[in-house]
Amino acid sequence: MTHQPQAKYRKDYTSPDFTISDLDLTFDLFDQETTVTAVSKVIKQKDNSTLTLDGEHMELAGIQIDGVEWSAYELTDTNLHIHDLPKEFELAIITKVNPSENTALEGLYKSGGAFCTQCEAEGFRRITYFLDRPDVLAKYTTTVIADKETNPYLLSNGNRVDSGDLDNGRHWVKWSDPHPKPSYLFALVAGQFDVLRDQFTTMSGRKVDLEIFVDQGNLDRAPHAMASLINAMKWDEERFGLEYDLDIYMIVAVDFFNMGAMENKGLNVFNSKYVLANDQTATDTDYLGIEAVIGHEYFHNWTGNRITCRDWFQLSLKEGLTVFRDQEFSSDLGSRAVNRINNVRIIRGPQFAEDASPMSHPIRPETVIEMNNFYTLTVYEKGSEVIRMIHTLLGEENFQKGMKLYVERHDGTAATCDDFVAAMEDASGVDLQQFRLWYSQSGTPQVKATTNYDQQNRTFTLQLTQATAATQDQPEKQALHIPMNVELYAQDGSIIPMVINDKPAGNILNFTQDEQSFVFENVSEKPVISLLREFSAPIKLHYDYSDEDLMFLMVKAQNEFACWDAGQNLIAKYLRQNIAAFQTDKELSLPQSVLDAFKGILLSETLEPAFISEMLTLPSQNEVAGWFKPVDVDAIAEALGFMKRAIAAELVEELTAMYHNLKQDQYSVEHDCIGKRSLRNTCLAYLAVTDEGEKLVTAQYQSANNMTDTMAAMSSANQAQLACRESLMKDFSDKWSHDGLVMDKWFMLQGTNPANNALEMIKQTMSHTAFSLKNPNRTRSLVGAFFGQNPVNFHKIDGSGYQFASEILIQLNESNPQVASRMIDPLLKYRQYDETRQVLIRTELEKLSKLENLAKDLYEKINKALEA
Repeated sequence: MTHQPQAKYRKDYTSPDFTISDLDLTFDLFDQETTVTAVSKVIKQKDNSTLTLDGEHMELAGIQIDGVEWSAYELTDTNLHIHDLPKEFELAIITKVNPSENTALEGLYKSGGAFCTQCEAEGFRRITYFLDRPDVLAKYTTTVIADKETNPYLLSNGNRVDSGDLDNGRHWVKWSDPHPKPSYLFALVAGQFDVLRDQFTTMSGRKVDLEIFVDQGNLDRAPHAMASLINAMKWDEERFGLEYDLDIYMIVAVDFFNMGAMENKGLNVFNSKYVLANDQTATDTDYLGIEAVIGHEYFHNWTGNRITCRDWFQLSLKEGLTVFRDQEFSSDLGSRAVNRINNVRIIRGPQFAEDASPMSHPIRPETVIEMNNFYTLTVYEKGSEVIRMIHTLLGEENFQKGMKLYVERHDGTAATCDDFVAAMEDASGVDLQQFRLWYSQSGTPQVKATTNYDQQNRTFTLQLTQATAATQDQPEKQALHIPMNVELYAQDGSIIPMVINDKPAGNILNFTQDEQSFVFENVSEKPVISLLREFSAPIKLHYDYSDEDLMFLMVKAQNEFACWDAGQNLIAKYLRQNIAAFQTDKELSLPQSVLDAFKGILLSETLEPAFISEMLTLPSQNEVAGWFKPVDVDAIAEALGFMKRAIAAELVEELTAMYHNLKQDQYSVEHDCIGKRSLRNTCLAYLAVTDEGEKLVTAQYQSANNMTDTMAAMSSANQAQLACRESLMKDFSDKWSHDGLVMDKWFMLQGTNPANNALEMIKQTMSHTAFSLKNPNRTRSLVGAFFGQNPVNFHKIDGSGYQFASEILIQLNESNPQVASRMIDPLLKYRQYDETRQVLIRTELEKLSKLENLAKDLYEKINKALEA
């Protein structure tokens, strides 16, 4: 590339030299040349007569200061420097942009036939020259002008205040947002849509109009999103006391979108994946995902919009907190245990892997080149775990007091993570000084636990040690404040009260030192200890459980997560043994006692079907890979396959009976029905590897009356490599080729196909009529699934997977660097593999690093990986 992008550092933050109090925008929309007129009220904050604005990929057509043409300026590729300015002035800037050619999908672009914007994190600078930073909050008025026939709906932030018709078939609508906001929250959409309308009455009695805009013909797929929105608005009032603040709330579903959704004030722009659903096109997972994402973006209205980030290093202030809120929303509406399990799977799998990669960073990064690269699982999911730990330490009542104080102090401002923690401390009286290290320290803490029972003194000692390995960004680590949720059980399953120094200890132990002992008194028998209940901290816990203790906890633990976690520990123990056996050419095995334990879970009359399904689900290949260095992808796949076949063979009768007993004639998205389908389809996945697999899978596909059961049959056929796979895949493609969103499910099956010729088939699939590399959803579903979820084929020793990845990334570097940057992550972890694979991956990374026009999104990640 022509120049090296420069890093920015959190320590270098300074407040802006100028601020903008009001911004009046006018968009004259045309496909090839849209004119944007931006009129700002600017106020000087410091002794500086030069205003530096951000801007790129557009044409500057004019500048005026207080109505006078201004020539005292300099223009570069990324900035506009305006000189000789007074203390207060009105700045008018005219720019021209080309939405049709904007394949990066940042700023103003075309999504199908509609105009659309995406401004987070730094897309507004592709629309007009501006102080494109989150600590500049202005009141926006936006006028949108376009052809009335092709763009009957003209939308922006705030409330509609005026509209009218113009000559030549054009019309306009004016929007006013009374709440000051940063530029990243700006949104504009114009196009033809079908609209679903409803209304919500807030707790103070205000009526809010609700509108969901979808592509024409998709109106029947919007009701679930509307129901989810209403549930989210009601929940936020009941749980957090937070009420919506505009007259209208709009959601627009678009097909071309880099992210999942965006919380733009009053006008949420969504990837259609997280809006559109009916029983014929969406799975249960889709329904639950829509509920969670609708909730997430709505909850941002207060935790992200009314209180925003001072700078982008504080991203977890809004994202970690809002992920916690959407997780609580889903848990309150559905199964708390199942939601917690799924959240933890993300942490233990891809987030722990991110912590161990060259891109390891704290939830509040210290340095950044390209901000888009820090929309990560660490900032979001680990950030949520940090909020959850605060909730654990304070309790619900004090946490809500902290939230109330945080809102009172910072409403209408750009705040920091420290501001949030300070509000929690001040409201609760709990000292969080050491806890703040979770915000600044990267990596995954490793905690080792040992126990000792002293029968004579009736004491039980828990000894804990913690250490966090050096990461590329931080060679030295400090002891963290880790809340350890612990419970002790007697052999009859009763809970042993925890007493320390003659005082009740409660379940939460404050583990704050490198080494620390907790001595429990009055323990009349050797207990079984349940550690890290509810996954009370994002750590890797090492404790030498016996098989008997794990089987005991699977049945007796009174916390469902602890039951599941014990089962996962039992599975992990024998996965490790079988991986080692495969590597030394020994026979793979699974004890009868372990098989019996899982049979007992399957036949339980007290556990919910959804929970049983989770108990029977093996960890993913990627999660298991995180246990090893170097990673042996073939041994992991073989061990997982063996355990699946062993469980299926032993439980075939019980699985078959359960499968048939759980059949539902009618489809419903009630959580009980979802749970029954989940367990039934887990049974099918096991039965697919038995002699009856072909028959059962084919019959389910042919008789399915909903997409969940259809996809379960296809997924089972895919993973078990059944003979019926090709016929089912062809039938599905013939039926759904017209619908890209549905075809994404088919593309993902192609991407995760375990067949030896998977890569050849993927290359052929790229010529499918429904596929386009320009569409992020299509690309992620097919190519991204191959990179990240097909480890055996992606990491083939001939290097073909890596060469293919390089070819794709070179294309995406030109068209959509943000998508490329998100898809390169499997290559960044090359040091986790054997020397041969390391050389092969490094060769491709070096090839990419030498691209003349390498985008800074990729530059940052590739260079960190090569420097590791």
